[in-house]
Amino acid sequence: MKRMGMIFRAKANKALDRAEDPRETLDYSYQKQLELLQKVRRGVADVATSRKRLELQLNQLQGQSSKLEDQGRKALALGREDLAREALSRRAALQQQVSDLETQHTTLQGEEEKLTLAAQRLQAKVDAFRTKKETIKATYTAAQAQTRIGEAFSGISEEMGDVGMAIQRAEDKTQQMQARAGAIDELLASGALDDPTGTAKDDITAELERLSGGSDVELELQRMKAELAGGTGGTKQAIEGGSGQAGQPGQAQPQEHPRFDKQ
Repeated sequence: MKRMGMIFRAKANKALDRAEDPRETLDYSYQKQLELLQKVRRGVADVATSRKRLELQLNQLQGQSSKLEDQGRKALALGREDLAREALSRRAALQQQVSDLETQHTTLQGEEEKLTLAAQRLQAKVDAFRTKKETIKATYTAAQAQTRIGEAFSGISEEMGDVGMAIQRAEDKTQQMQARAGAIDELLASGALDDPTGTAKDDITAELERLSGGSDVELELQRMKAELAGGTGGTKQAIEGGSGQAGQPGQAQPQEHPRFDKQ
């Protein structure tokens, strides 16, 4: 069971690693940091709201305290010491509440300052992480593109591997068809296969045509040689006859006029 569990975890880890995209992981981490920053800001806003509410209560209690003090003075001026004492007693109770609210206000103000500082620091970290995230994503994208280009040039990528296999299959089929066509031509020439169209020639006919074609060439060659030999002899005779009848250079040859000879 332990071995099976280890194998399962190893395969699951490998599958997750193959399916994981670092860019998506970085974007998800950045999104979680933004959510955390939003919560901190919301906490700052809540503390500030509570502080503002305490300030309003303090202002209200201080107004009531001032009013009771004025009432005590008026009662004392009118000779109503009992009313003045009651007013001052109520004012003392309000002053205790004001003191407690001021303590709470100081505490909330300190918490607000801490949360504000924490929000500012978190904002700086989020900004730095965003810059680093974009840099890593750009570097990863460039490396991925470079890897794909290298795989394409080297032919080890899946796409180029499929193309190479297709080319190899096409070449194999072409060679097979060429071999089949050559074999059929040889069988037809040898007479092992019959041509239903009647245009095919057997081996005897093909050999006779080859021999007759060769003899025709030889006859044509002999005829051309004879023509060339006869043309060369006639030319020599014409040259020799012309030189024997011609006179010396510079002397005019007498011309015969048949009409005057007959007279």
